[in-house]
Parts: sequence; C-alpha cells; structure tokens
Amino acid sequence: MRRREFIVLFGSAAAWPAVAIAQQDKKKRLVGLITPFNDKEMMPLVAAFRARMQELGWIEGQNIVFDIRTTSADYGKLDTEAGSLVSASPDVIIAQGTPGLLAAKRATRTIPVVFTQVADPVGQRLIDSLAHPGGNATGLTNFEFAFGAKWVELLAEFDPAISHVTLITNPANDNTAQFVKVITAAGDTKKVSVRVASVRDAADIQEAIENCSKKPGGGLIIFPDSLLINYREPIVELAARYRLPAVYPFRVFPEVGGLLSYGPNFRSIFRQTAEYVDKILKGAKPADLPVEAPTELEFVINLKTAKALGLSVSPRLQIAANELIQ
Repeated sequence: MRRREFIVLFGSAAAWPAVAIAQQDKKKRLVGLITPFNDKEMMPLVAAFRARMQELGWIEGQNIVFDIRTTSADYGKLDTEAGSLVSASPDVIIAQGTPGLLAAKRATRTIPVVFTQVADPVGQRLIDSLAHPGGNATGLTNFEFAFGAKWVELLAEFDPAISHVTLITNPANDNTAQFVKVITAAGDTKKVSVRVASVRDAADIQEAIENCSKKPGGGLIIFPDSLLINYREPIVELAARYRLPAVYPFRVFPEVGGLLSYGPNFRSIFRQTAEYVDKILKGAKPADLPVEAPTELEFVINLKTAKALGLSVSPRLQIAANELIQ
C-alpha cells in the first residue's frame, strides 16, 4: 500500500502532495508522523491518535491535517522520509522509536518533535533530562531496561524447566547492549544462561530459533524492535514448530499465536502523544514539557498456545493478565 493510499484510509486531507499541504490555509495545522512500522501496524495507532486529537478539538480537514510516513522497518528510508517531511514545514513531527527520533533530529533542530517508544532517551543523550528535555524534542519513553528482568522472570515462571534462553535482537537497534546487560543479570539470578542472536532477515531468525531448539530447556525472548514486529508471524510459527516458550514485548505477538507478552499499550501511548501535540500546537515548547512513561502496561497470555506447549498457566498468572486469548 502506498503512503498516499494509506492516508486516505483515515479520511485525511493529508493525501494532498506535500507542497500543497505546505501552502494550505494557515488555519489548518500540519502534523507529520514518521515511523519504522508498516501501514497495517499503524492503522489502529493512528486511529487512537486521531480520536484523542478530535476530543481535544482538532478536527481533521478543518483545523488540522496529518502526513503519515511508514517505512516498514527500513531504517535507511527513515532519513529520506524525515527530510521530505521537514520540507513540508509541519507544525509538529511525531517520531516513533529511537530510529525515528534520530532521523527526525538529523532532519531538523527547530521543528517541534514528539517522540514515542524511546527507551532511555537521557542515557542515549537524545535529551538533557526527563524533567527538562531541552532542544526541540519531548515525548514518551518506551521500556525501562528493567523490563528485561521481568521477561526472564515470566518465562521462568511459565516453564520452570527452562535452562537457557536466546534473546533475538536487531543489531541496528542502539538499545541492545543495555537490554542484554539486564537480561543476562536476571538470567544469572534464575540460573538461566542467555545467548544473544543478532538477526537481519527471515533466514537469520530461522537459524537463531532452530539453534535454540537443539538443546533441551530452551526459551526465547524477542527484543522490542520494529524489524521483529514485522517478522512476528514467522517468529511465532517457528517458536511453535520447535516447541519453544517465548516472551514478547508487545501484544501483537500473542494476537497471532505467541505465548505471552508484557509491555506498553500502544494505543494508550498514541493517545498520550496526542496530548503532547495539542499542547505544542497551543504554544508550549518541547524543551519545557517533561518526558513521560507510558501510563498503561499490558500482560497478555495466549492460553491456546500454552496448552499446545504443554504448559499450565497458574491462577495467579491468569488473574494478573490483562487479557487471556483462548
């Protein structure tokens, strides 16, 4: 699906060429979004964002238009789209994930940027501090690195026989090293060894999962990265084929048959993002808006998959879960 067709699905006047958008009636504000996700993945998130913007008084086509740039985990394309977006002179740019934020920061130092799902933006030196981000960017963090320990804990509770896990990562993601450190430490506590498999494509993913299955007691941890989200169906299928318990960072994995996920609620994040955009459009400066953490986390269990793996899900875990997929 081409970007222009994707925008039309949302009823957006942003289907106009970028030059026309830039020349529109000044009463209409332009909000751009750059993301490594694909069109399908962004549909429910953009819908949640648009709904919240409407609640805040921003009516698409009347006083605001949106320009959505999806890149399907092509990190190189992010720079191209960010540059093109900046040339359209948007009032605000929404940048998803660390790669999206880096592309936006390379493209502009003046246009306000609201980022989403960026882990440890201070540690990555993307902002000055959470309370006073400085510069032209503010927004929402994604995961604290401590989530890595929670993934190990959950996987061990689901299957006490696990003795080793493979952490599947994207080497292009700058957050890998910090997550590896936390997950390895948590593995030591649980007496679970951790192996890191860096993957770039479907062949790498298959090799990593197959290798994990060669020794009994294996499990998988899937790193929070847009590349792996795009490959979620083959990842879930391979985990099932090799009968490996796996913990995922996002609910989109158990929705297609993954065992369990623990992480932020994407729709909630995009509703929070709308509140940042609203404040900036009304005159607030990004440098003065504190960075926030997601307000909603979700724990999802696919009971059908647990049964297929021969795992019993304790009443405690079932009660703790936000959703049980039958």
